[in-house]
Amino acid sequence: METAEIVKIAVSAAPYSIDKPYDYLVPPELLETAVPGVRVTVPFGRGNRTSEGIILARTPGEKMQGLKPLLSVLDRGPVLDGDGIALALWLRQRYFCTLFEAVKAILPAGLWYQIREVWHVAEGMDRCAADGAATGIRRAAPVLDALFAAGGSAELSVLEEACGKEAGTVLRALQKAGVTVCETAARRRIGDKSRRMVELAVSAEEAASLTEKRSSPQRREAVRLLAAEGRMSAAEVCYFTGVSMAALRGMEKAGIVAFSAEEELRLPDLTAVEPSGPIVLNEEQEAAFQSIRTLTKTGKPEAVLLQGVTGSGKTQVYLRLVQEILSRGRRAMVLVPEIVLTPQMMRRFSACFGDQVAMLHSSLRMTERYDQWKRIRRGEVQVVLGTRSAIFAPLKNVGLIVLDEEQESSYQSENPPRYHTRDVAKYLCARDKSTLVLGSATPAVETAWNAEHGIYHKALLRRRYNRQALPEVLVADLKQEIRAGNAGMVGQVLRTELEENLRRGEQSILLLNRRGSSRYLLCGECGHVPECPRCSVALTYHSANGRLMCHYCGHSERSSDTCPVCGGIMKHVGTGTQKVEGELHDLFPGTEVLRMDADTAEGRHEQLLDKFERERIPILLGTQMVAKGLDFPQVTLVGVLAADLSLYVDNYRAAERTFSLLTQVVGRAGRGGSAGRAVIQTYTPENDVIQCAARQDYQGFYEREIRMRRLRRFPPFADLFTFTVSGTEEGAVLRAAVAVREELRRLCALPELAAGEPEVLGPAPAPVMKLNNRYRYRCLLVGKNDRPTREAVSWLLKAFANDRANRGMNLFVDCNSME
Repeated sequence: METAEIVKIAVSAAPYSIDKPYDYLVPPELLETAVPGVRVTVPFGRGNRTSEGIILARTPGEKMQGLKPLLSVLDRGPVLDGDGIALALWLRQRYFCTLFEAVKAILPAGLWYQIREVWHVAEGMDRCAADGAATGIRRAAPVLDALFAAGGSAELSVLEEACGKEAGTVLRALQKAGVTVCETAARRRIGDKSRRMVELAVSAEEAASLTEKRSSPQRREAVRLLAAEGRMSAAEVCYFTGVSMAALRGMEKAGIVAFSAEEELRLPDLTAVEPSGPIVLNEEQEAAFQSIRTLTKTGKPEAVLLQGVTGSGKTQVYLRLVQEILSRGRRAMVLVPEIVLTPQMMRRFSACFGDQVAMLHSSLRMTERYDQWKRIRRGEVQVVLGTRSAIFAPLKNVGLIVLDEEQESSYQSENPPRYHTRDVAKYLCARDKSTLVLGSATPAVETAWNAEHGIYHKALLRRRYNRQALPEVLVADLKQEIRAGNAGMVGQVLRTELEENLRRGEQSILLLNRRGSSRYLLCGECGHVPECPRCSVALTYHSANGRLMCHYCGHSERSSDTCPVCGGIMKHVGTGTQKVEGELHDLFPGTEVLRMDADTAEGRHEQLLDKFERERIPILLGTQMVAKGLDFPQVTLVGVLAADLSLYVDNYRAAERTFSLLTQVVGRAGRGGSAGRAVIQTYTPENDVIQCAARQDYQGFYEREIRMRRLRRFPPFADLFTFTVSGTEEGAVLRAAVAVREELRRLCALPELAAGEPEVLGPAPAPVMKLNNRYRYRCLLVGKNDRPTREAVSWLLKAFANDRANRGMNLFVDCNSME
């Protein structure tokens, strides 16, 4: 029996229905470099199309006939270690994704490769000979036209654009006929940056003697500088001495200096952050710190809910915990839900820990994220701070993971793998025997239930750090405003409070969780509402560019004052942040208003918040990004313009989200020396959620909500699996969703699932039924997220994909979706 080195590969081209570790042969020339954790290129499928993959394991085994060899190794060394591979396998099993999708979630985007297929006309093949050899190959003529028009060589993507998606199949048929040849190349999105360094190649005395005669003063000065400073960047030597790069190259030829390359990291500039003094905790914070500190010493995985009112100083407790963990030689992760929160948090942590902190979030340039990842992987960093994806940072010996504002939906990924950061953090803490701290003023109902039943520990902060009272909250009834003839979004109560704040020279924050100018346009004659041609939603009017835009797919079209159906006059219905900004300028002429939403803040969160604080801008108007975690001492008034927007939506978490949003934004007021006030505008002031938020009464809200969830079998009393079928033909999608429901009912009757009393509901249209020209229907499985259920769900996903009747349709599954 002939043996060989066999590797198991996660292949990027493998869809979920056939995803598994594939066996490949290691050729002799790759024996040294083909090790677990490196990316490779492999032939995959019947056409042996080149695909990227990653080696999961390598073992000697029998050299089976037909075993395909690796084509190339892409990495100099492993990009994933054993822990990373184990995490990818766990993600695949838990979240119904492919192995390679899990690997891509773990690695930074800058490391990804792009596989390029370049097709050439075979050597010595002219057009006449090509046509003769291509006889019988369907659609060969247009592909050959495009290939010869491009000079006999073109990328597959170019040919597919010219000839359609069938171009790849035609080219492979032509390759078998000897007409074309294919070359593949892997190109990484981001490369390592280096700078040119220079140093003396001989002793300082010898270099001085060699440049003493017939050398320019600049060359002699360069030798003196290098003798004094040692190795320096060539650019610095040129800058300080005036010597040219050409002169330095001449000195290299003369053997006086030597050039070399040194890695240059592209990192955010934090030099302006001044070191902080000792962290001082009050009595309540100290008690919370000591209780969590005790848990970190148990040597077991632990989870604790740190619940504190807004402004209670949870961040200071985090800082002390991180100090404690670092003093024991371990490391820490601190995660925040929104990019907008990272600048303030980063300044605080950098002031305490200097360059031992690395920041990871999607608003950093890709080069900065990649270089931060390299620092973390090399062990140069003790603390990682970031948003959701930072949970995958390659930090070793982690002793503490903190999820601040743990209830936020942004901790759940919207793309495969659809993981929740809290679950991944629990996995890492179990692996590393570390402590997970879930911080919030308004914890998720499931988290509070776990803490109440002893699954998590609990620490409380009941008072604000500065001993100030919580903001006084006024609930304003918008029905009264309508009766009084006020059609605007700023009611009389809020207007009076804003006038008072402007008179005092204090700052205000206003929240409206809808961007744009008007919600939609409506014809007053025939009732026509312009809708997105690709989605089943009305287009939102934006006054800044005079266009109607879809916030789901990005479609944009010019708005018109007249109805395209009957010629009637179009009316503006509803209000967004743009329209409120105009209303504020009309109410308070000459008062500066800073608007912060997805249209104004893309990549500029830090600059906008710095401007608000530094220039003492009177009013900050924004969407939910202004509601959480921000700490501005001069803000004494908060206004919620429409508290009902998130309350009456099709989601069982609507009440929880509304309560959390209102509580969080109200907590932005009065964090300095002055008392805070808040105005909540609503059409339903008697609603229990509104009343609890006004009183900052989490316990009252929780007791009401947990009763409702127990009655309805919502989390934490059951898990909800949402099966979404999508496709371009609505009838076919509905039929497929009905088939999914019937198959679910059959699976739920099996003994291993029936014990959990599962329930199948649907199908029903998704909240936005048509999205980007694809119709979406959903089925719901109410059950238990255990291994037998996940195995049944996985089987159903694969069976759906392998059914010819479902061609052109997709099925994906979310568990306890935050949507």
